[in-house]
Amino acid sequence: MSGAKLVVHTDVLLDHLRGVDHPSVLRRAMGLFFCYTTVFQAVELFAGMRTTKERKAAEDAMSAMKLLGLNPKNAPLYGRLFAAHPGRRPMDLLVSGLCIESGLPLLTGRRKEFAGIRGLRLVSPRMITAGRSASDILNELGR
Repeated sequence: MSGAKLVVHTDVLLDHLRGVDHPSVLRRAMGLFFCYTTVFQAVELFAGMRTTKERKAAEDAMSAMKLLGLNPKNAPLYGRLFAAHPGRRPMDLLVSGLCIESGLPLLTGRRKEFAGIRGLRLVSPRMITAGRSASDILNELGR
């Protein structure tokens, strides 16, 4: 794993837990990047877990990542995001703000939901493929 970092969105976490993607995008990403997620992804993830087994699997996945949370000093950034994107899902704007604030790209298959948010760099699950390095992926984003 390199020193490269990214934030993993809920859709990637859920695909991993449900075994939707094989090989797991999350596992591949964790082999390339130091992975973070946000407190908002944790809330969304645990809200969808129905059984003890599902909760345990979610806890295991989350334990391998650092969790980003809100910093009150960045309230103006979040205010600007909400003002610039009325009607967007508040959780998506908060996640976007955390990524922008931390300077980290977001790994998500839900690119459309984040389109047009200035300063947010998006990594598609399709970019996390065998033979590609974290540097290759970040260079494609323009760092």
